[in-house]
Amino acid sequence: MATTPGETRATTTAPHSIRLPGIVLGVGLGGFVDGILLHQLLQWHHMLTSTNQDRIGVKYYNPDTVSGLEMNTVWDGIFHAVCWVAVLLGLALLYSRVTRNRRAVWTSRVLWGWILAGWGLFNLVEGVLDHHVLGIHHVYAGPDQAWWDAGFLLLGALFLAGGHLLQRAGQPFDPDAPHGASRGAGRAGDHA
Repeated sequence: MATTPGETRATTTAPHSIRLPGIVLGVGLGGFVDGILLHQLLQWHHMLTSTNQDRIGVKYYNPDTVSGLEMNTVWDGIFHAVCWVAVLLGLALLYSRVTRNRRAVWTSRVLWGWILAGWGLFNLVEGVLDHHVLGIHHVYAGPDQAWWDAGFLLLGALFLAGGHLLQRAGQPFDPDAPHGASRGAGRAGDHA
């Protein structure tokens, strides 16, 4: 059966791609891990804990004082709100693109690969911007902070590379296929 150029283009553009939703979810979830683990549980830093040595002139809010901790907590809350919006946006994108077989997409190596890549992208962008360019906080401030910041970037690069490899190992996910038909050998995915 012959196809027109328009039909060929429509099938190669992958309108139901889960790349963008996965990356956006990964950015939001990676931000949550950063904020919950490093800001709240370990209390290694808050959003503005290094503004006494920053590169943009933000007022210093000493986290060892009540008023300083309050201001850092406000900025941590803003950071978490942005992460929350990213997760909601990622879910909205995913559910707008996958209208059938939604359970199958959650078992997709491709989706989880893109989420891991998004987390790595978060680490790289946040690490370069906040730790190096702006200098508003560091992973763990002190004499070895450059090593901690470099390790954070290295972890981001490993997540990005690992996510890329994981999504490539997944099988194509067709949200319009009958239930179970796109799962292949127990995996569902979408290379786009």
